[in-house]
Amino acid sequence: MRNFSQNSPYFQLTLFSNHGRLQYLFFILCLLIYLTIISANMVVLVTIILEKSLHQPMYIFICCLSVNSLYGSTGFFLRFLYDLLSDTHFISRPSCFTQIYVIYTYASCEFTILGAMAYDRLVAICQPLHYHTKMTVKKVVCLWTAAVVYPAFAIGSGVFMTVELPLCGNKLPGLFCTNWRVVANSCVDTTPNDIVGRYVAATTIIIPLLFVLYSYMRILIVCKRGSAEVRGKALQTCLPHLLTFVTYSCSVFFEVSLARFDTNKINPVITAVLSMEYLIVPSLNNPLIYGLKLPLIRAAIAKRVKIKLLSRCCPRLSL
Repeated sequence: MRNFSQNSPYFQLTLFSNHGRLQYLFFILCLLIYLTIISANMVVLVTIILEKSLHQPMYIFICCLSVNSLYGSTGFFLRFLYDLLSDTHFISRPSCFTQIYVIYTYASCEFTILGAMAYDRLVAICQPLHYHTKMTVKKVVCLWTAAVVYPAFAIGSGVFMTVELPLCGNKLPGLFCTNWRVVANSCVDTTPNDIVGRYVAATTIIIPLLFVLYSYMRILIVCKRGSAEVRGKALQTCLPHLLTFVTYSCSVFFEVSLARFDTNKINPVITAVLSMEYLIVPSLNNPLIYGLKLPLIRAAIAKRVKIKLLSRCCPRLSL
């Protein structure tokens, strides 16, 4: 029987390098990105909550996307900003596995929420007369719960299996903890982990992805048969969702592709950019797309900004 050394209480993130004073510039840039993500998503979130005309299924799901972006970016940036200023890049096992859980649930929930949004658009465009009877408050709550709770439990089971693995190393070639990098340090056969990982990926990523593609095929068929007015309205509401879906799918594809290559043979800058893209780009992209492309959200934001400016400049007029 093979003897295993005791698991190290720390992991070492090896992709960080000493850039001298440039690290302070990187820290400021990343902090600005993080603050922009928080501000942009909070604007969309607060606008939808305060504006009663936006209390509709589609906008509720947009709220879910904004909350998920805040959750995922916070789980990544708080530790990443600390590491940028640190001379040593060790992360404790509990912190590492917590980061894995947060980042992976963020990634999975993004797909499941986009899948729920695709169903909402499918019913709205293909069955408009039955929309209000099918997309009830109860149905929206059930879809939102399923989109969040299932990934939380599925990812939790996968992370738990990784925690139980005996490890023969503690070096992770990345800027943050990922499950596949930790599993690569295992001293034993990781086939059960691979099976569970593929099952979780299939149910939280592949199935929602295929459903979104199916939904838009149905929507395209209906739009092709409909009038120019129907096509215009469909494009107006579906384009933001489609752009969000394509952007996020491409970002995740780049991250998954890294698992197929030896990161030691890839330029560290390319590895860093590709690994962070799905954590940064969608979180910035989503509020910009929905805030600029959807007229109701754009008008509500403009209205709130106008009221705020009037209340400061001309208090009597705002009353």
